[in-house]
Amino acid sequence: MTIALYLLAAVMIVVGLFGTVLPALPGIPLMFAGMFLAAWNDNFVHVGPWTLGVLGILCALAIAADIAASLLGAKRVGASAWALFGAAVGTLVGFFFSLPGLILGPFLGALAGELIAGSTLKRAAHVGVGTWVGLLVGTLVKVALAFAMIGVFALALLVPASVS
Repeated sequence: MTIALYLLAAVMIVVGLFGTVLPALPGIPLMFAGMFLAAWNDNFVHVGPWTLGVLGILCALAIAADIAASLLGAKRVGASAWALFGAAVGTLVGFFFSLPGLILGPFLGALAGELIAGSTLKRAAHVGVGTWVGLLVGTLVKVALAFAMIGVFALALLVPASVS
């Protein structure tokens, strides 16, 4: 059973890492859950409360950065609520069209949302680009923090239990 739990934890971490760029998966929380499962399975010998606390803080920072970057990117260009809604829908729809969909979906969704709100095409394109840049920055920060989580977790596994 122990090996099965370690395998499940590893799968959760890997799928979570992919989830940092795929909008349909809760990537960072899934990674944290996998790391917690591995720690629990090891009776918290290698990954103890302090390490889990650091991982939890990194997880919370990644979630906050992702949300904040998206909203700040949209706010910076004055996006309407329709544009934000369109960007979210475009991201979800884009998921089904692989990488091109993930790149174009948020932009096209924000563009369509801003047009529905009554903006000109030029203004809607500006909002679409600003929203997309915000989503991109949020994703990059989230990926960086995901790798930081993996580094902290791996270091905790390598360091003697009395130090972690």
